[in-house]
Amino acid sequence: MIDIRPFNTLGGANHGWLDAKHHFSFADYHDPKRMSWGALRVWNDDKIAPNSGFPPHPHANMEIITYVRSGAITHQDSLGNQGRTEAGDVQVMSAGSGIRHAEYNVENEDTTLFQIWILPTKAGGEPSWGAKPFPKGDRSGKFVTLASGIDGDEGALPIRADGRVAGATLKAGETTEYQLGEGRYAYLVPATGAIEVNGVKANARDGLAIRDEATIRVTALEDSELVLVDAA
Repeated sequence: MIDIRPFNTLGGANHGWLDAKHHFSFADYHDPKRMSWGALRVWNDDKIAPNSGFPPHPHANMEIITYVRSGAITHQDSLGNQGRTEAGDVQVMSAGSGIRHAEYNVENEDTTLFQIWILPTKAGGEPSWGAKPFPKGDRSGKFVTLASGIDGDEGALPIRADGRVAGATLKAGETTEYQLGEGRYAYLVPATGAIEVNGVKANARDGLAIRDEATIRVTALEDSELVLVDAA
């Protein structure tokens, strides 16, 4: 089963400094049919204006993964962590029992990113933050795990969830596959490019909610950059 969610059907709000689109109910956008997909709770498609951002605010009991599509985001938190995550790279914050953080675009250009929230398998625990570069060339033609709480996923940023975030880049005409376990939920978004997934066509920034498909076969109709969440 594949449910396509075209970009122009997403909820969202434009705050001037922030133009946000929501794949799932978030803030003032509420759709009872789009509350979550397995343990995936939030997928926001954000554009942040130069020299602006999110002031310090709290989180708890959530795994928050940020995939930067263009520009860069600068992170600060109540643990003293600081870091700048550039396009194509990923940062993960395990909110645990509670953390305050700020995310700013200190660049002279717009920053675009996907912010993904996954419910943890267990509440509480010490909060943490980390970031890692993932060169696009290393995921050319195949899915590479970027963040994961699944045993055996080496080299990925750790999350405290029964889930995985993977990324791939495909040239027009290339095909790759992802094996989805029984009873699991996948959500796939092409950050750029048009694709076909098991016969279903999707454009850039459309969402595809997938389940009961043992193999996810993705063919790029244009040069494409893909992000996928696999969650219980």
